[in-house]
Amino acid sequence: MDQQSKTFLTKYLNNASPTGFEAEGQKIWLDYLKPYIDEHYVDVYGTAVGVINPDAPYKVVIEAHADEISWFVNYISPEGYIYVVRNGGSDHQIAPSKRVNIHTKNGIVKGVFGWPAIHVRKEKEDNPSMDNIFIDIGAESKDEVLEMGVHVGCVITYEDEVAELNGKFISGRALDNRIGGFMIAEVARRLYENDIKLPFGLYIVNAVQEEIGLKGAEMIANRIKPNVAIVTDVCHDTTSPMYNKQKQGESKCGKGPVLTYGPAVQNNLLNMIIDTAEEKGIEFQRLAASRITGTDTDAFAYSGEGVASALISLPLKYMHTTVETAHKEDIEDTIKLMYEFLVQLENGHDFRYIK
Repeated sequence: MDQQSKTFLTKYLNNASPTGFEAEGQKIWLDYLKPYIDEHYVDVYGTAVGVINPDAPYKVVIEAHADEISWFVNYISPEGYIYVVRNGGSDHQIAPSKRVNIHTKNGIVKGVFGWPAIHVRKEKEDNPSMDNIFIDIGAESKDEVLEMGVHVGCVITYEDEVAELNGKFISGRALDNRIGGFMIAEVARRLYENDIKLPFGLYIVNAVQEEIGLKGAEMIANRIKPNVAIVTDVCHDTTSPMYNKQKQGESKCGKGPVLTYGPAVQNNLLNMIIDTAEEKGIEFQRLAASRITGTDTDAFAYSGEGVASALISLPLKYMHTTVETAHKEDIEDTIKLMYEFLVQLENGHDFRYIK
């Protein structure tokens, strides 16, 4: 990761991009990507696509999702306290004492998730829940909240920014999955800088609204109608405390990208990715998905008449918190694996099981 990459990644991760409100993050992403592609477009809900060889009939997608979990203002009490509902899978247990940004048409309003002092809590304490977490913006009435530009429906994000741990890890909010957007942009950059002329069309897709049901991927898959889709997302580092490896498998940060087996994953495509990793000496891990992957892979795989799809995941600690943590070597190896796969892929390759 050179200084240009690091600057982009830091700016991209620190920017808010909540589900349904991804536009500012997409602008940052496209500005970085544009020098390395032939053309780009953005659909009506905000999914951004960079294209190399747009006239080629055989179409290959590399994809990530751009949105992050967040909150919505749901109710304002007469005393000026704000109660919330989730926008995606936001974790109520981490909310107390967190600083937040409430996004209004007049700009950011600062707030905090409050919580009663330890001195007054009962011996058997109440846990944070959707019934009792609340935001304080320094207002003393509902009218004052409204005067500050905050109303029901305003989206709320955490204030936390990216940091490094021990020179090995990147930690912050929204690595799920803007780190994926970073990685696919880096693939495009390396293809350009290494003067690789792909024989097929490459669509670099940063989809919206994954966190509420893969919606952006569904829409863009129907528009592109690709032949092949490589999706990148995050998965759990199950070697960190409080995971059950018998139920959730074993994946560890620093041991390489994770390749998933499951019905939505096309096995011939997966085997080609594995062959590429082994040939290039890229360490990887394996994971099994029951029924669905829960990622945009499912949306691409089952779109149209079916698309040969595979999932390359980045192992991540503390998913859906403000300290999501990934290993730098895994980021590099995931970029390298996607790049090497694309370089070796032949135009028009037929992934069907029976021909």
